[in-house]
Amino acid sequence: MKATIRDVAKLAGVSVATVSRVMNQNGYVNSETEQKVNRAMKQLQYVPNQMARGLAGKRTKTIALILPDISNPFFPGLARGVEDIAQNNGYTVILCNSDDLGVKERSYIEVLKKKYVDGIIFATNNLVQEDLERLEEAQIPFVMLDRAPDMKSGCVITVDNFGGAKAAVEHLLDAGCKKIAHIYGPKELVTARERLEGYEEVARKQPWYTPTLLVPGDFTIDGGVKAVEALLRNHPDVDGIFAGNDLMAVGALKALNRRGISVPGEVAVCGFDGVNLTEITQPELTTIAQPIYQIGELAAKKLIERIDQSSSHYETVELGVSLIVRDSTKKS
Repeated sequence: MKATIRDVAKLAGVSVATVSRVMNQNGYVNSETEQKVNRAMKQLQYVPNQMARGLAGKRTKTIALILPDISNPFFPGLARGVEDIAQNNGYTVILCNSDDLGVKERSYIEVLKKKYVDGIIFATNNLVQEDLERLEEAQIPFVMLDRAPDMKSGCVITVDNFGGAKAAVEHLLDAGCKKIAHIYGPKELVTARERLEGYEEVARKQPWYTPTLLVPGDFTIDGGVKAVEALLRNHPDVDGIFAGNDLMAVGALKALNRRGISVPGEVAVCGFDGVNLTEITQPELTTIAQPIYQIGELAAKKLIERIDQSSSHYETVELGVSLIVRDSTKKS
């Protein structure tokens, strides 16, 4: 089989990015490391993909945005931010919906490589180290939102999930809640874990805290409905709910309404994300709002900077969140 850049990196004991720097004479590599890489290339009879390298200096003025689920109301606002910045800079955006499936996401990456896109923004959860190495090998700049495997290159944009969750629980306490539950998202997602940890940071100090106040909701409306049904069986006296995203909070409202439980009179509810849906529920939902549009704008700006500067250095950016108080927590 034909040797790949990953084979060269493994034999030389260096990263794929280092092999790429040696081949392209781009960036500092000490002479000893350069010799190791050259020996490994010779031993493996590695021949670089000249077409990919030849196109490295050219531009298609196209970037891709890979989303897990475009039907989630969080993502249209984010996509709009990406598109506006891209258009202002002369770029076209290709939108890809992965259905949160790793196999579909990898298929998109392979197609996009053949289309010679200039860069990719990922808002998905399934990338592994090998995927990143393939992007580095293809010299495709990328930006990731919220989560990523261990990275040596690329840009990650996050928000203060932990601090936002703390603010949500503290707000519910200030609203007079005496027993607050948390509906959490999939624990394999760093966003869900950080929001759960923020809840626990405050709740563990309260006399009413018990781990059974934590219930899974899968970041969906239906998950929020089922979580509240399970919660009320074990804790009928709960009077506050912090949901790890707005969709689960909407599900919580739905379940409470079915049971004839008034919000916020008997149970106050707070979500997280700040999607437009929270403004049309009855009552309107209190939420910890992310700057959704601005996240999209920043992701596009960072990606275009990396394309223009041929930069692959590792960078993280954390944005703040804000508490928006609405009727679902305003107790009389």
